[in-house]
Amino acid sequence: QVQLVESGGGLVQAGGSLALTCAAAGRTFSSYAMGWFRQAPGKEREFVAAITWNGKSTYYKDSVKGRFTISRDNAKNTVYLRMNSLKPEDTAVYYCASGRSGIVTDRTPSGYVDWGQGTQVTVSS
Repeated sequence: QVQLVESGGGLVQAGGSLALTCAAAGRTFSSYAMGWFRQAPGKEREFVAAITWNGKSTYYKDSVKGRFTISRDNAKNTVYLRMNSLKPEDTAVYYCASGRSGIVTDRTPSGYVDWGQGTQVTVSS
């Protein structure tokens, strides 16, 4: 099991940027893929981005491609989500999650084992 703690959320105007951080503790962080998901009020939790264990492959939801960047630092047991050109529709609680293996095989929540508590991102128009 891995414990995950997100930080970096907040309120930003449309067009602005935020950088989310997810710090991990517990099982070997560097062995597992990591993902970011988000959940808006009244909506299901949805995939945003994922990264393989070694950081060499990344995956994104179509609507965030070119605006969001996922990265990781295995020496620091940390995964990041840089969000640029934010839009009001990006407003949600953002969660990081650890995968079941080192590769990304699933973009649904069921493909991830451990979850953080979430951090709120609010984009005003």
